[in-house]
Amino acid sequence: MRMMLVGAGAVGECILKVLKKRGSEGGWLSYVLIADYDGGRAREVQTHLEEGEKKASGEVVFASARADAHDRKELVRLMREHHIDFVMDAASPFVSNCIFDAAYEAGANYASMGTWSVPKEEPAFGTGFEGSYIEPMTKYNFDRHADWKQKGQMACICLGIDPGVVNVFAKYAAEYLFDELWEVHIKDGGNLTPPDREKNQILFGFNPWTVLDEVMNPNAEWDREQGFLIEDAFAGEEEFQMPEPFGLNRLVKVEHEEVVTLPRYLQKYGLQRASFKIALDENLLNALKVIDKLGLRSLQPVEVGGVKIIPRDVVAACAPKPQDIGADMTGGMCVGAHCIGIKEGKRKEYFIYQPFDNQEAMKSFGMQAVVAQTGFGAALGIELIARGIWKDEGVFSPEYFPSQPFMELMRETGLAYGIQER
Repeated sequence: MRMMLVGAGAVGECILKVLKKRGSEGGWLSYVLIADYDGGRAREVQTHLEEGEKKASGEVVFASARADAHDRKELVRLMREHHIDFVMDAASPFVSNCIFDAAYEAGANYASMGTWSVPKEEPAFGTGFEGSYIEPMTKYNFDRHADWKQKGQMACICLGIDPGVVNVFAKYAAEYLFDELWEVHIKDGGNLTPPDREKNQILFGFNPWTVLDEVMNPNAEWDREQGFLIEDAFAGEEEFQMPEPFGLNRLVKVEHEEVVTLPRYLQKYGLQRASFKIALDENLLNALKVIDKLGLRSLQPVEVGGVKIIPRDVVAACAPKPQDIGADMTGGMCVGAHCIGIKEGKRKEYFIYQPFDNQEAMKSFGMQAVVAQTGFGAALGIELIARGIWKDEGVFSPEYFPSQPFMELMRETGLAYGIQER
């Protein structure tokens, strides 16, 4: 595989750290072009991956380039110039459609960790995306399934931890734990805690653009009878008991792709309901409400001192970067799929989850748990694609593919998971 990584942020770097070892040992990865709008950051990641080791025969070759992911023609040129056959999109979600289209034009396969959506200025809420969204999540990609299939290319969208690993968990439950899988509720939480001296710090933990969209956009859950139920931000608050040591988590609904992809592939197993909820730090929650009320998540330029700026760009530039935080945070992340169904005539519940300790993440990856957890999950999916284990033509998400190979790869590589019966 000759791969192009678009977006050299913390998650992108984590993906490459996993792929460097696995790909060179397995012989299925030969070349990676690291591309970012900040060419210096792309070179920095390349240096991190190359330092301390002499080039050995069969080792992955890394290169770097500056690339504007808004510029489809420039992306296509780079893909063709470097003979890229697989593109991993680790950039901000607002450029994901452009990267997706560039990979298609260049004849490369593609994967992403999420998709772009466009809510209406005044969402109607209620039943159905059409009253609240101009472009719902995943629609742009799945609408092009036939085109990708006709060209013999494959795109796997939503390949991270959530969405990503949890989609595989849900598919595993459908295949092996239930006769009928009725409900899947994704829960994202943990007990990640900053030191006392940072108790008032606002930690995004992930790409600020992604956080501002997921949390503040109208959220959705899916019901087989009613369809997609759309509500305002912070709806559906509940308390959920995570496995030890993570304890009780207060969760709210946010916009997330699983509520679209799970019904797409798991209705044939009996799925009737799907939702996504996340635990939000109180400081972040309050900050997001203020940002929203001040209009600072807007994409419409405002003029300041004769210069036009996009408010959200200012927030993203000023927010702490994921790669710069987390060294002395304690606790960790716990992300999983709460699955409910029937087995041999009896109602069953399982929580299939992936725990990630922050100190272990810093030791192994030099990155905080949210980043390492996402990157590790994405890297395993990329490996299955590179080895031809996950293979088809068209646009898919992880739960389309058989779950067992991914679960086996988790065990082999040490990405722990648990299955808790409730």
